Amino acid sequence: SLPFELTNSQRAAAWEIYQDMAKSHPMNRLLEGDVGSGKTVVAVMAALMCIKNNYQVALLAPTEILARQHAESISESLKTSGIVPDLTLLTGSMTAAQKKRAYTAISSGKAKFIIGTHALLQEKIDLHTLALVIIDEQHRFGVQQRKKLLQKAGHMPHMLSMTATPIPRSLLLTIYGELDVSILKKPTSRKQVSTAIVPFSDRPTIYKQIDEEISRGRQAFVVCPLIEESTAINARSVQTVFKDFSQNHFKHRSVGLLHGKLKSDEKQQVMQDFIDKKYDMLISTTVIEVGVDVPNASVMAVESPERFGLAQIHQLRGRVGRGDEPGYCLLLMTDDQPAGPRLKALQTNADGFKLAELDLELRGPGALYGVRQHGQLDLRMASLTDTKLIRQAQQAARIVAKNPKTLLQYTELQNKIIDLQSIVHLN
Repeated sequence: SLPFELTNSQRAAAWEIYQDMAKSHPMNRLLEGDVGSGKTVVAVMAALMCIKNNYQVALLAPTEILARQHAESISESLKTSGIVPDLTLLTGSMTAAQKKRAYTAISSGKAKFIIGTHALLQEKIDLHTLALVIIDEQHRFGVQQRKKLLQKAGHMPHMLSMTATPIPRSLLLTIYGELDVSILKKPTSRKQVSTAIVPFSDRPTIYKQIDEEISRGRQAFVVCPLIEESTAINARSVQTVFKDFSQNHFKHRSVGLLHGKLKSDEKQQVMQDFIDKKYDMLISTTVIEVGVDVPNASVMAVESPERFGLAQIHQLRGRVGRGDEPGYCLLLMTDDQPAGPRLKALQTNADGFKLAELDLELRGPGALYGVRQHGQLDLRMASLTDTKLIRQAQQAARIVAKNPKTLLQYTELQNKIIDLQSIVHLN
């Protein structure tokens, strides 16, 4: 019933998830794929498996914009599938009456597909028939937040995390076998986003290039790390950039403003106006990092990129190049100082896992068993990036777990080989 064909990696990921859900222990899988690789479709396939068996599914999104987008797109796609579960949306901005209806539907078990923000973590929510937890943009949630939702069921449900750039801690959990991974490859039809580091002195030239893109009918995002100016941080705020662009460099263009201090309905309206092409340019904070689909946008300019994490910039540039035209990510430096290795890596690398490995090397993995997500590792081990050897070790461990005698036989064989090598050496 889908209007497109699944990619081979989507089919493989869905099959791995179905196999996990058929086992006697809960699934704990990370679905990694760049923006536009089709993670949501695979997650919905997993959700339908639970719903058809009369269980509940909870999808946790980091922002209300993304939660609403998921609710709308999933409802639309399910209309043609023949399976129309009671889909319930729960967000913080809903009225008391709307929330009460949602609580009742959830606790009674009538609501089979629950989509929401952090509002799903409230104590009053009863998810007693919860079988699957889907966490979108996994890197936006802390360890305790994820744990809190899992505990709501009173039992351990299956867990499927989705992300475009896994955090280093997740990478380590993967290495140690605590987290299985399915990787979605970006469809070949998706165009690559070009990333450029722009020194402060080169801004006039870049502004002209952005204006040329707008002249072609395209739109541009400009993302800033601050809402208001700060004496403690050397970075430009959305208010400063909005005033500068709307009154000087792009005064002949329609410029919109979006940030977290706006009311929920105001944010929704600004985003809808941008989607409807009422704005040529949108000056925003990272509220547009996830959940924004504007195929007409071709430019993502990031002010003071040194203030953002690799995952954030990787996500931000995934907001452009979603249509027929190529996308451009411009990292607008605060001064003319040379960029560090993190930003340079973004120029040459579009692979989320490789960026996570770099982040791992730069800031450390944190505690393997605990809540600390950065700093020195609390266990000693070999190279963290030797993924082939790690994968072989995981497979060997599973074989041994099923048949402990295999390890004994292997050890005996290794001893015989060592004895033979000694004899050959002596001779």
